[in-house]
Amino acid sequence: MRAILLLALAAPAAAQERPAPFVVAETGQGYATIDEAVTAIRNDDATILIAPGTYRQCTVQTGGKITFKARQPGTVIFEKEVCEDKAGFVLRGRGSTIDGVVFRGYAVSDGNGAGIRHEMGDLTITNSMFLDSQEGILGGGHETVRRISIDRTTFAGLGQCETENCSHAIYLAVDGEVSVTRSRFERGTGGHYVKLRARRVNITDSSFDDSAGKKTNYMIDLSEGGTGLIARNTFVQGKSKDNHSGLIVVAAEGRTYPSAGLRIEDNVASMAPGAPPNPAFVADLSGSTIELSGNRLSGMRAFERR
Repeated sequence: MRAILLLALAAPAAAQERPAPFVVAETGQGYATIDEAVTAIRNDDATILIAPGTYRQCTVQTGGKITFKARQPGTVIFEKEVCEDKAGFVLRGRGSTIDGVVFRGYAVSDGNGAGIRHEMGDLTITNSMFLDSQEGILGGGHETVRRISIDRTTFAGLGQCETENCSHAIYLAVDGEVSVTRSRFERGTGGHYVKLRARRVNITDSSFDDSAGKKTNYMIDLSEGGTGLIARNTFVQGKSKDNHSGLIVVAAEGRTYPSAGLRIEDNVASMAPGAPPNPAFVADLSGSTIELSGNRLSGMRAFERR
């Protein structure tokens, strides 16, 4: 009887002991906030395992090579809280990976509130979501950024042109390669869906559905040229656009990167009801030879040279 009583008294205290939401896999050490876990890693290589939950927290990674991994993809949500007046995650370590995390509801005064501001090192994003913010992912430009890879990720309710400079679902500058694969873009609220300043691109097996978009511009903007592959994607051109002249636009702002040999093939593109007719599927300002083949288009011209 005494043993049963002791167990009963101990039970409430035990029930209150919950695992820490952020655990460094290599050490097993748990932390109450994401920033505490990131700070503890310093310049090491490590994985932070994140428990299901909605977190109004932000972090700045200043070193190391860190993987931010949801224990259950889609159940880890970071929202609203920004660091450095930039983003939920500000990444300037040796490298970063985001796996299974949702970012939503980011806004800052300059119009560039993002789920991720990427500043240094290579970046890999997989199985994640960026929702209802001024920007999804913004960054690049540093010499340490050579490759950014985005796979199986959703972008919805992103972008704006209400401030001096527009923001976009994705806006990246890389003197290397940007790869976007098996991802979904929809319900844009301004700017472009994908805006890249990159030497090489690989945008494949993804969908761009602008049928519910508002004040949007291009689906893909290769602002300073670039070569590579845009293939096996589906596009639906919406009706409520600020700029409906083209779906894929090459070198609208400069010819920094060679565009010769850019391949755009086996895509499917159509028009939503009420969309202004006859845009250019590809509008080129590079003057280079761009290879188009196997694209199935409805309600638009295949190519325009400006």
